[in-house]
Amino acid sequence: MLDIDSDKWLEAMKFEMDSMGTNQIWTLVDPLQGARPVGCKRVYKRKLGADGEVTAFKARLVAKGYTQQPGMDVKTAFLNGFVEERDLMDQPEGFTAVGEEQKNDYDPCIYKKISGSSVAYLVLYIDDILLIGNDVKMLGDIKAWLSTQFSMKDMGEASYILGIKIYRDRSRMMLELTQSSYIEKVLKRFKMDHSKRGVLPMRHGIKLSKKQSPKTDEELKRMSSIPYASAVGSIQYVVQYTRPDVAYALSVTSRYQACAREAHWGAVKSILKYLKRTKDMFLIYGGGELILEGYSDTSFQSDDDDAKSLSSFVFKLNGGVVAWKSFKQDTTADFTTEAEYIAASEAAKEAVWMKNYIQELGMVPSIAEPIVIFCDNNGAITQAKEPRSHHRSKHILRRYHLLREMVSKW
Repeated sequence: MLDIDSDKWLEAMKFEMDSMGTNQIWTLVDPLQGARPVGCKRVYKRKLGADGEVTAFKARLVAKGYTQQPGMDVKTAFLNGFVEERDLMDQPEGFTAVGEEQKNDYDPCIYKKISGSSVAYLVLYIDDILLIGNDVKMLGDIKAWLSTQFSMKDMGEASYILGIKIYRDRSRMMLELTQSSYIEKVLKRFKMDHSKRGVLPMRHGIKLSKKQSPKTDEELKRMSSIPYASAVGSIQYVVQYTRPDVAYALSVTSRYQACAREAHWGAVKSILKYLKRTKDMFLIYGGGELILEGYSDTSFQSDDDDAKSLSSFVFKLNGGVVAWKSFKQDTTADFTTEAEYIAASEAAKEAVWMKNYIQELGMVPSIAEPIVIFCDNNGAITQAKEPRSHHRSKHILRRYHLLREMVSKW
């Protein structure tokens, strides 16, 4: 192994093999006559910390399942034979759906434990765990029990997870999230770390369409060397977790991954330049009364290719943004009221899920009250409140009338 960190990689490989042995992942046997075992390979990864420095070396051992030979397919084959053993697994004790120990029905990766006035939440993402609660002793007991069941490492107070930095200001009861380190990594990857800093994620008045797609072989060849889709995917990770301000620009540029031209690539670079200037921006959450409210809006017939509208919504909990989305509508609206009504309907769907999800958490008493969604179109508001069928709106697809149902119900 010629890598400068070869000793670290060898140590990681040994740790992986030892872990597989400890967990009895396999059983070594002599070669079986006629058998064709699949090969294996190592997948190496450097795990980065909040400061961008390497904190761990991973050397995953995986089977080359893609080398398996194709064969005949038998309908419901697994129902026509007998197995010699049954593979069953219990949920970890203390987080099973028994009594007041339960998982959240609206997010399968969140578990809740209640004991008197004490409450704890376990948030699970693959092999990363966050523990949150109001009783330090309960949290300690949970960590101690988990450590007896699994090989775990207590990382202490959470400060960095999934590329997201976590800052706390307990004196002001504030929590802040940022992806500054991840953004710096993305800028270097696409050679934008020394570029100018952008003022906006997308310049006002810019028009993009499929008509701008490459027309000549020379253009196609030049664009094939540009990492358009990779850049869009990297920006998507930022938008998904901490940057709702870039959602609109990403929604527009992501449409052209299969037919990007210089104009489209320039728009993507504008997003990266803006992220460079604003990489240290935070999502901030305060500790006051927890009230959920939403906002919806639409850019009417803004797509030059099919005249469809672009909608967005955002929800805030005590002033901190907790959910957002920017998307092109899948039907062509004839007038602004219809487009705004569709946008508000999509926001209402998100509100229904958030209401149920937060109620399961049991920490926001005000969630029992109706969720207010702000819309800046009087026609759409009238349509939502009064189930009329005006001559200009009677064609609106039925599925969008969920909005009326929610308004009348709440």
